[in-house]
Amino acid sequence: MPQPTALCVYCGSNSGTHPDYVDTAKALGAEVARRDITLIYGGGKVGLMGTVADAVLAAGGKVIGVIPRQLVEREVAHTGLTELQVVETMHQRKTRMFELSDAFVALPGGYGTMDEIFEMLTWAQLGLHRYPCAFYNVRDYYTPLRGMMDHMVDEGFVRREQRDNIWFGQGLNAMFDWMGSYEQGYTSKWIDSSSVKA
Repeated sequence: MPQPTALCVYCGSNSGTHPDYVDTAKALGAEVARRDITLIYGGGKVGLMGTVADAVLAAGGKVIGVIPRQLVEREVAHTGLTELQVVETMHQRKTRMFELSDAFVALPGGYGTMDEIFEMLTWAQLGLHRYPCAFYNVRDYYTPLRGMMDHMVDEGFVRREQRDNIWFGQGLNAMFDWMGSYEQGYTSKWIDSSSVKA
């Protein structure tokens, strides 16, 4: 596929314990704007979410936030975006972010970040989309998760091809080069026929 036109970034509504997390969010935001890619994200102005959005805006880029109504106050919705879409539920938020995007990356984050990126991995596994999914591995944050994914393959729960379609790494140019050359054909998630009921 060509370079993404709309990159969905999943990341923490907290900033983490090390300045590298914030610095990486700022660098990603600036690069997204430089490449004229629209940022799609969760609509908050706090934590890494706010940092990456502010960096895109500061560099003259376009940002679309999607946030559930019940989180507008809790996550302090960012009112300075190019566009803020308020939806009713978390499910609607995830679906709308997917609809707006053609590539997905997880910066460091917590349960919500894991939930969001893993839903995209599951949808890819089921053939519901063929967009690239990446983990930006700041300070080896995702190294244990990468090991767990490899363990899933070794134990026969995930196909090797589907694990290999996920990018883990650092380096913005490396990530965007990978996304630009990404090609995924569909491989059934079921590893043997006994896993599928007639």
